[in-house]
Amino acid sequence: MKISSHFDGGSIEVVSTDNHKAVLKIRKDSHSDFLQWFYFQVHVVDQDTHEFEIINAGKTSYTDGWEGYNPCVSYDRETWYRVPGSYDGKTLKFEVLPDASCFYVAYFAPYSYERHLDLISSAQTSPVCGVIPVCSTVDGRDLSVLQVGEGEKVYWMTARQHPGETMAEWFVEGFLERLLDEDDPVAQRLLKEVTFYIVPNMNPDGAARGNLRTNAAGANLNREWLEPSIENSPEVYYVREMMHETGVDMYLDVHGDEALPYNFVAGNEGNPSYDERLKKLEDQFKKILLSVGCEFQAKHGYDLDAPGTGDLSKATNYVGETFGCLAYTLEMPFKDNADLPDPIQGWSPERSKQLARDVLTTMGKLL
Repeated sequence: MKISSHFDGGSIEVVSTDNHKAVLKIRKDSHSDFLQWFYFQVHVVDQDTHEFEIINAGKTSYTDGWEGYNPCVSYDRETWYRVPGSYDGKTLKFEVLPDASCFYVAYFAPYSYERHLDLISSAQTSPVCGVIPVCSTVDGRDLSVLQVGEGEKVYWMTARQHPGETMAEWFVEGFLERLLDEDDPVAQRLLKEVTFYIVPNMNPDGAARGNLRTNAAGANLNREWLEPSIENSPEVYYVREMMHETGVDMYLDVHGDEALPYNFVAGNEGNPSYDERLKKLEDQFKKILLSVGCEFQAKHGYDLDAPGTGDLSKATNYVGETFGCLAYTLEMPFKDNADLPDPIQGWSPERSKQLARDVLTTMGKLL
């Protein structure tokens, strides 16, 4: 068996291999102690069962993420399915009975930098969409913002501050597919009343490097919003500057959660200026989203922040406090939606895209 991760988004450390068993370790993010993401290619000599052990799973950043977790496998890097995983508190084990001599294993279905570039290029072919190169990242990649629509209201959306949370960019892809559909009446109404600023990937360096949470400088971008720096977190610095230029009437920051097998939102109840007006907007958003889609729920999520304890270094808290607007962090699972389990694919790119379409409907009903 031969294992490699020297490609866009790849990440694993090989301890040992033989014909049918691999012992592996998840590596740390660059310049950081975070470790959780893995993505690697496997070449095998026969189609017997092959065993995999990730021996440092119990020392990763989010060990609760391994309980009930099943790894993702693909032959074409387009369609991903799940294989059963087991976790004993130290080691994550799983087996693959391959249908071909080469396959890929990942923490979640990857979203490559090439696909990201394709998404930007495809979106700009719409007459209502433009591309704004906000800045260069630490590694010198373009950080692009899509400006869509011509309305007076301003809605911002960011995704993949944590680059390993690839479901976030799958979400953006689904959102853009519907928003740019000339035959969709909800989208067309939104485009007349709203100008969208959408960042499909806030952390392209971390994505390419195979990081879970940090950029090329080792910065956790979703802890940089209060005092970003051009040296360590230019991605946040320049997007934040642009927000101050445009204003913000609604903000959605899209993420993935390692432990909780649900889709949920986290709001700004801990912010100093949080009031009944903002609570009403949050409740209305959740109520509508619950009514238009089957993948969202409001029973499970993060513990609520006590009044005045909101962390303004996080994007949602900073934007909500600064602009007095509805601001939500949207979380999707790495595992599955426990309310609607899919044993074959678990939570998947297509389900992420469908949730995005439901969010667009929600935005339309909020107008």
